[in-house]
Amino acid sequence: MKERGRVSVALYEPEIAGNAGAVARMCAATGSPLHLIGRLGFQLRGPAARRAGMDYWERVELHRHATWDAFSAATSGPRRWLFTTTTDRSLWEIAFEPGDVLVFGSESRGLGPHLLGRHPERTVRIPMAEGERSLNLAMAAAVATYEAARQLSLR
Repeated sequence: MKERGRVSVALYEPEIAGNAGAVARMCAATGSPLHLIGRLGFQLRGPAARRAGMDYWERVELHRHATWDAFSAATSGPRRWLFTTTTDRSLWEIAFEPGDVLVFGSESRGLGPHLLGRHPERTVRIPMAEGERSLNLAMAAAVATYEAARQLSLR
């Protein structure tokens, strides 16, 4: 896959090593940098994270940010898309641009109102059948990242 036009993926306070590892594998496959933000629910260098990410962790451009503000400062140029189930803007309505950052919240809390309220114009949801709550974090990150890759003609 060519790197031109790639997007980054950010996980805010992910709780489950298996999901973070699956996202790391997807980031390696797409050439997407991965940002881990805030308190993690697992040890990044622990056995569960190593097992989940296998040997892909070494092939991911990984950025660790202690806080949301540190992440914001490090990614101040690109557009950040905040994924949530509480908005009307569909993933299919977004025209992704090279450098965009796709931001996903924790498995149990998502992105809270304190983050979503800062940039309501950048909130986006993944379409689902009526009555369904949400997708698994790793699945949601993959759906959005590959849609961005499709739009940006990554091969």
